[in-house]
This record gives sequence, structure tokens and C-alpha cells, in this order.
Amino acid sequence: MALFGFSFPLVFLLLSCFTTLLLCNANAFPGHYHNPIQRHRHPRFASHNYRDALTKSILFFEGQRSGKLPSNQRISWRRDSGLSDGSALHVDLVGGYYDAGDNVKFGFPMAFTTTMLSWSVIEFGGLMKGELQNAKEAIRWATDYLLKATAHPGTIRYVGDANKDHACWERPEDMDTPRSVFKIDQNTPGSEVAAETAAALAAASLVFRRSDRTYSKLLARRAISVFEFADKHRGAYSTGLRKYVCPFYCDYSGYQDELLWAAAWLQKATKNPTYLNYIQANGQILGAAEFDNTFGWDNKHVGARILLSKAFLIQKVRSLHDYKGHADSFICSIIPGASYSSAQYTPGGLLFKMNDSNMQYVTSTSFLLLSYAKYLTTARQVVNCGGTAITPKRLRAIAKRQVDYLLGDNPLKMSYMVGYGPRYPQRIHHRGSSLPSIAAHPAKIQCSSGFSVMRSQSPNPNILVGAVIGGPDQHDRFPDQRSDYEQSEPATYINAPLVGTLAYLAHSFGQM
Repeated sequence: MALFGFSFPLVFLLLSCFTTLLLCNANAFPGHYHNPIQRHRHPRFASHNYRDALTKSILFFEGQRSGKLPSNQRISWRRDSGLSDGSALHVDLVGGYYDAGDNVKFGFPMAFTTTMLSWSVIEFGGLMKGELQNAKEAIRWATDYLLKATAHPGTIRYVGDANKDHACWERPEDMDTPRSVFKIDQNTPGSEVAAETAAALAAASLVFRRSDRTYSKLLARRAISVFEFADKHRGAYSTGLRKYVCPFYCDYSGYQDELLWAAAWLQKATKNPTYLNYIQANGQILGAAEFDNTFGWDNKHVGARILLSKAFLIQKVRSLHDYKGHADSFICSIIPGASYSSAQYTPGGLLFKMNDSNMQYVTSTSFLLLSYAKYLTTARQVVNCGGTAITPKRLRAIAKRQVDYLLGDNPLKMSYMVGYGPRYPQRIHHRGSSLPSIAAHPAKIQCSSGFSVMRSQSPNPNILVGAVIGGPDQHDRFPDQRSDYEQSEPATYINAPLVGTLAYLAHSFGQM
């Protein structure tokens, strides 16, 4: 049979090739549904090199590593540290990350960092190209440690006495403060830490599902057991361990949000109806409907709502319909000028939540806006804010504006990512960055000797490339003072959600 002058076998061959090309293109984006991102490239000129920022945002995590550093370590001024962590209790707790500018390995923020790095890869990993492997290595550095911290059933451990650590200003390689090990168990419960750890392990299991199935299954099994412990032995870790964790990472929002958040991740990772039933039975008790528009290491309600709304919008889990409404309420609270908007912005346009490490809320909110825009686009829906339709395009524009501010489009023309752009903070609140490296100064720097450097006006000798710091105040002011930890300290949980956001922006502007 001939069709328009072509034989049927030839037509069939051409159609087969075309279909194969379409399938290959679809497979470039991991997931179980159509990924709408490719339809939203921005033809106009990009205001920033988002690809460069993405590379640096991931590189930052290598500067926060604790333990035996690998041969391919790229931040070369760092050396091995914390090699005896856990030995006080005859357990191996070597590895993981220092959460910020000190030398403590708090479990709560490290777990949240891991969850958000994993979510970044789950949503936007298909756009990262050469940076995907680096992002996965950053996740694995954390999950390897979390597996150690949860190796004994019914117990979760973390390392470092913050009060004693903060009495010193020394390099992690020189630490001589007690590497005390603290734990939560049935006698000293910590449901928020345990549930966040379960969320991190469950989310990471999805990241490694295709590339390392054995490791993925290990993470999922551990997530299940840790969640059972969190739910069975309910209590706040900032009660039993208050003098060690407060005011540093005191739990102010309660542990209910982490239980809902962890159940949402386990439902996504395992597809076990047990977790969907748990969410349906306990959602209201755990605060699913409570109004909140803050998402960070302490409060996960908003993140859980966005994640569960995805199950409703994309997987068509009808029983989660209410979470679409809860997610929409959050969106309406963020949109400037929208009905029910309650968010505060600086005169320069930066979302402002609080003085202490405000940039963490900027990066986490921007990630949620882009992720929700992705879900809405796939489901062909919008957000209704008091009769005004808020489109996915609007959400993407707001997220981009926040990232552009962070990268230098602000009244001070200052990039708040170290090492990005012509002007960035020179005196960040970070021990390892501010003191001479081991290569430059092999002799030990004693506990209190470093404070003269901390108080000085000299620039940090070691550039912690990719570190995003707390950022400016509500008036767009930034003093660049090392002693000002609220504005000048970096943290892993600031960078983690930014990784996914930058991957989207780099792809959208044709930089990947």
C-alpha cells in the first residue's frame, strides 16, 4: 500500500522513529507523569547565570562535610575532621554535615536539608544534567550518616555540644571541644527529629530508586521503622534535651507537622495504603488545616500540603482534595496584593519573615512556588485568590524575582551567594572559612585564639563557594559583619531547596 507516494513499510518506519524520539524526550524527565517544564522556556535574556549558581549551590555542601573526605573533594582548603565522632558511646557517627558556621552536627536541620535536597532532585533532577550526580552525592553524604544515626532501633543520635562548641572559634580540623553524643529514645522522645529523619530517608529512597535499588530499599526500610518509632513514642526533643538544643534548634511548632510530612513522604515512596489511611485519619489532628505560611527546618505544614496536593492533582488521589485548598491558601498568603495576602516584603522586593536567617524562607518558598506551578500546569488548574486567578506563570515569576534578588538584583547590588557575581559577602560567620586553612597554617589554632579573627574586619581567607547566608534585614540593609550570625551565617537548609529552583531556572533560560 502507498501513502502520498511512500510505501507502507517506509511510513511505518518513519512513524516508529518519530515515536521513539518522543519517548526518549519524555524519559529525560524522571517521574510517573508528563513533565510540563519544557513548555515554559523563557525566550528573553536571562538576568543571571543560573547554571553557574546551581553548580556553586551544590559545591557548597562539600565545604560543610564532616568525616573522611574523598579523593575527589573539590573544596580543597577543607581537610578530614570529626573522625572519632561517636566513639564516646562506642558507635560510628563519622560523616554528615556541619549544619552552619559551627562544628555541630544537629540531626534536625541535617534531616530537613536531606529531605529538601532530595525533593529538589525528584522534581527537577531531570534538568540538572552534569550536576545531577553531584547533587546525588551531596544527598548520599547525608543519608550515609543518617543510616548510622538510626542504626540502633528506637534510637537516633547526633554529635556535638553547641554550648561548648560556641565557646570556641576553631577550624573543624582542630576541634578539641567534647564531641558529646546525644540521643532520643522512648525515654527521651523526639518525634520531630525522628519523623523528619524518616521523611529524609523516604525522599532519598526515591532519588536512588533507579540508580541504586539496593540502597534505595535500605533507605525505605529504615524510613518505615524510624517513622514507627516517631509516632509510637510521641514527644518533643526540645523538652528532654532542651539545654542542648535550645535556643539553637528548639522546636517551636510542635512535632505534629513532622508526623504529617513524614507520612506524606512515606506514602509517596512506598505506595503503601497504610500511610494514606494514616493521613486521612490523623491529618486534622496533626494540623493539616491550620493556617501557616512559613516553611523551614522547624515547620513543615506548608510543605506537606504542597506535597499532598501533588498526589491529588497528578495522581488523582481524590481523598486528598482538601490539601489542594490548603495549598491554595498558602499561595494566596504569599502573592503580593492578592486577597488574604499576609506576606511581608522588603522595599527591594525580598520576602521577609524574620531577622534570623531570613534567606532560608526565601529559598524554601521559591521552591514551593515552582513545584506547585509545575503541578498546576500538569493538571491545567490555577489558584483562586478572592476571585483573582493566580496562574502558574505568576508563581514562576515570583520565584524568579526572589532568586534574582538573592543573586544580586537588589538595592545593594550584592549577591548573597558567596563566590557568585562581582560583589558578595566577604566576612561570613563560618569558622573554617574565616580562619587560615591547614595548608596555609598547619599548626593547631587553639579554642579561643580564633576569636580575634572572628571580630576582625579582614575578609575570610577561604571562599566557601556557593554558601547562601542569612541575608539583609527588612530594610534591605546588610553590614557584612562576621559577628552578625543572623545575617552572615550560611546553612545547609538555606541551600538545599535552592538547588531545585536554580535547576529549573537554568533550564528555562537555555543554560543547561
